[in-house]
This record gives sequence, structure tokens and C-alpha cells, in this order.
Amino acid sequence: MTAPPAASPAAPTLVLDGVAKSFGPVVALRSGSLTLRPGSVHALIGENGAGKSTLVKIIAGLYQRDAGTFEYLGEPVDFTTTAESKDAGIAVIYQEPTLFPDLSVTENVFMGRQPTMSFGRIDKKAMRDEVVSLFEQLGVHVDPDRPTRGLSIADQQLVEIAKAMSLDAKVLVMDEPTAALSGVEVERLFSVARALRDEGRAILFISHRFDEVFDLCDTVTVMRDGEYISTSAIADTTVDQLVRQMVGRDVTDLFPKVVAPVGDVLLKVEGLTRTGVFHDVSFEVRAGEIVALAGLVGAGRSEIARAAFGVDPYDSGTVTVAGKPLPGGDPTKAMSRGLALIPEDRRRQGAVLDSGIARNVTLTIRDRLTRFGVLTNAAENASAREWAARFEVRAPSLDTLAGTLSGGNQQKVVIAKWLATEPSVLIVDEPTRGIDVGTKSEVHRLLSDLAGQGLAILMISSELPEVLGMADRVLVVHEGRITANLTREEATPEAVMHAATHSLEETR
Repeated sequence: MTAPPAASPAAPTLVLDGVAKSFGPVVALRSGSLTLRPGSVHALIGENGAGKSTLVKIIAGLYQRDAGTFEYLGEPVDFTTTAESKDAGIAVIYQEPTLFPDLSVTENVFMGRQPTMSFGRIDKKAMRDEVVSLFEQLGVHVDPDRPTRGLSIADQQLVEIAKAMSLDAKVLVMDEPTAALSGVEVERLFSVARALRDEGRAILFISHRFDEVFDLCDTVTVMRDGEYISTSAIADTTVDQLVRQMVGRDVTDLFPKVVAPVGDVLLKVEGLTRTGVFHDVSFEVRAGEIVALAGLVGAGRSEIARAAFGVDPYDSGTVTVAGKPLPGGDPTKAMSRGLALIPEDRRRQGAVLDSGIARNVTLTIRDRLTRFGVLTNAAENASAREWAARFEVRAPSLDTLAGTLSGGNQQKVVIAKWLATEPSVLIVDEPTRGIDVGTKSEVHRLLSDLAGQGLAILMISSELPEVLGMADRVLVVHEGRITANLTREEATPEAVMHAATHSLEETR
């Protein structure tokens, strides 16, 4: 449900016009413009590297603009710290909230500004009562006394929202808030966002998912290559129009799937079991096949893949690669047998953020590049340069730290790192999570090309269009069990979702 545009727009809460930001010779933002109004949910979209994050960091006080104008509540401003931005009434909720894990929900909400009684004692009852009231206003239940360690990402985000409400935030920035949420959690978050909108707060929503943008937002701003492109009412635009503005071209084939000849079984999993996580999992992946593991978040898909690769242990079952048994719990042996695993969390598990592109790309093949026990920068750069060019990694140099790259470019570096091992079986977990539509198309084309070259690909994805568009077969996981093995023709949205929400007995 999208709110209708206001008949007479209210005075803007926040205005950025022609804002620029550079880091030495690297221009991160050429001309960013954005107008947020009270009672509106405003989407900000663009490819990775378009300048969205830089714009948000200027709003949050993490960066200061080099040029352009910045107005808040009708007055020119320049926040020099994040504290200044928060004190002014601006709250930013990131994809991965940063809470103090060993403190309670209540303590996190009031961190640094606890109410006090006589003799400077903290008024814990007042804090708790206020937090209970905030969650009641949001229409959700979160235990105010439990530590935030162990809370789901969705509940952590609710804690951040409660904190913003306690500060009476007038602007709420949601930066990719749904990337790690299930469908039910997304709808709960949207209900909260709509309630905040109806209270007159201005909400900036950043997402790569067009269905969410059209469901939640009333206005959308597009950026490309660090520049402002357009602002329009959601009711007056279409997905195709937004894609053309984002990438500067038509992306007519988001799922460029080419059916490849299917060869021998390269990966065979039989009876794989880990108590309490997954049970009696069996499947095969053949050369030239893209097999998708589909299902709801928490169904056990990633855990199955990690166990097959040897990262996580399992209690029983076997994994066979090209006809040879693979010992469990030994990723090094898996790599030597031709397996590669591109993990779901590229920032924590896929890339070394404080190392350069060249070092990251060559991490898996350092032994091959070593001569007489010595690994030179020249050898690293020569190998990495080829891969960076092949995947069109956008960066000033091969020394650029991975942590400074956009999400799409980080994903390209991680993919390059694993393809450098020349695998025969590629396990890829959420290959396009958090990356823009243009890069998604490139990743999909790459997967299709690799299957055409004879690789066996096991793809885990929470995006149903991606599963249906790219997979030759779909294995649906429900509560740690495979409940369906569907051909490309059989894999309809209804069939996949039925198997993803029903037990094996019910599906039969």
C-alpha cells in the first residue's frame, strides 16, 4: 500500500542541492541533490557506486560536503560529527545495526543520555517505561530487558527505530534495511515505517528491490555515477523507466540464461545430516547445470552448502566430488578437489576489507604465484589485473582497499578470487544480494557462461525471480529438509512457495 502524494507539499525537512565530495583524486559525488518532506517515504536508488552512500554519510555527519548546499529545517547546516546530526533529529538505520550486544534493549535505546534521579542515579524505571511505550506505539513486541546479543536483525532494527523515536527524529534514513529479512519481517518493518510516516516524519529509503520501492514509497530519486538524475512520484514512473535512468541503458535481459549441455555428476551429496540444522539431505549437481537451493530465510540452505564445502561440520552423510569421496570439515581439501564457495556475507567472509584488490583476488592462489618461496607484488598484480579487467572492477588501482569499494565491486572481487582457483564446482550463496540491477545482470550472465563452460553451479538465493530465471533445477528446502526437486518447467512461483512452507509429508 503506497500513500498518495500530498495535495500541497509541505515545506521540506531536508534539502541537498548540487552536493559534491572527493577523496583525493577520487570523486565520490559530483552533484547530489535530494529533497525530503515530512509525511513522505522517499526512495533513493542507483547502481553501486552511484553516490548514494556518500550522500547518506554527509547527511549523517560522517563526511562534510566540498561543494553545493545543505539545508535542514530551512537553515543551512554542515554537520561535522555524527553526534551533531543525531542531536539535530536525524537517525540512520543501516543494513546491519550497531548495538552494544551485552547491554539490554533499554540500555541501548538510552545509551549516552540516561535519565537520572537525585544524586545522579540512573532512573532505570523511567527508561524501561519509555521503551515499553515506544514499542507499543510501533505496534511490536520486543523484550526491553533482554540483551541485544542474539536478537534477529529485524528486532535490532526495531531497537534502532525506537532509539530514533526517543530522540524525536524528524528524518529517518533506512539504508538497505531489508537485505537480511524474511518476508514477514519486511512487512512488519514496512508497517512501522508507514506509522512513522503518518506521524509526519520524513523517511529516506534506500533499496535495490523495486517491489519494495513501489510498495512503500511515494517519491523516488535516481542517481548515476555520482550525479543526480531525476526525482518523480512513484505513481508517475515504471520499473523500466527507473532502470534506464539508473544504468544509462536498457537492461532488457536481467536473466540471460542459456541452457547448456548437461554432463557428468560433479557434486553428489547423500544423506547429509547435522542434528537440529538439516536432515537427510541428498542431491546431485551435474556439469553445465545451475541448481538452485530455494526456501525461506532460516530453512538451512546456507548451512547445507557450508557443510558440503567443509566449513561447518556434519554428523552423517557423504559428499562426493567427481566420483571421489570428500572428507568433511576440510575446506582446503575441498578447494584442491575443485570446489569453490562464494559466501553470503561478502564483507565478513568473502573479502579482507583492509587489503587491496590484488591481495584479495590472489588469496586463494598464492601458492601458484610463489617462486622459490617468495610472493612478489608484481606476480600478485599481474594475476589480479587480468581478473579485475575481466569483471570490470571499478577502482582507481589494484591497491584500492576492498572495504572502500561499492557492494557490486566487492562482489566481483570475491567472485574473481574463487574463479581464480579454476573450480569445477561453484557454490554461490546469494550472488546478487545488495547489488544494483546492472551488476545483477552481469553476475547472471557470468553464471550462465560458466555453466556453458561445463561448471556445476549450486546457487542459493532468496530472490524467487532469480531462482526461476537462472536455475535448471530447483531444490526447495523447508526446515532443513529438501521438500521438492523441480525442473525448470515445473518451478513456478506457486510450486516453490508451497514446498518452501510445507513439510515433506505435506508436499507429497
